[in-house]
Amino acid sequence: MPLFRLVNIKSTNIQFLNIKTNMSNQNKDIYTAASYVKRDAKDNFYLSGLKCIKCNAIFLDQRTVCANCFSKNQFNEIKLSNTGTLYSYSIVHRSFPGIEVPYVSAIVDLDGGGTVKGNLINIESKPSKIKFDMKVKTVFKDALGRKDKEGNSYVSYFFEPL
Repeated sequence: MPLFRLVNIKSTNIQFLNIKTNMSNQNKDIYTAASYVKRDAKDNFYLSGLKCIKCNAIFLDQRTVCANCFSKNQFNEIKLSNTGTLYSYSIVHRSFPGIEVPYVSAIVDLDGGGTVKGNLINIESKPSKIKFDMKVKTVFKDALGRKDKEGNSYVSYFFEPL
């Protein structure tokens, strides 16, 4: 049985990744590597953001003050787009022990707003293969085999070329 299964939703042309609960976790919970990685009612993962009611700025993770207009407690939680464009990247050749190098660290401007840092996967780590403004999509998968002290796996997000 595969660990991951892509699900296409035809009306929106969005791909979601259902992650089976047969990961190495001892219980039925699936842990996420970041608080803004969420699951909907159908167990599809997505990135969640906060949108300022006053100025429409979009942020990841929890906050009480808008960094753009300084409004307090004026946010609505939104589901961020799973597509965007590559704004910037760096090919990492040296990292912590146990981290496979080289890898591509990327900053992506999401369609509809929001800027997110993550790793660009399923592409060669060569500048000739990576183009600024290339279209990418968000994918959710096991967090590169990382586990907590109880042996539980984590789900994280990555970007890959469209």
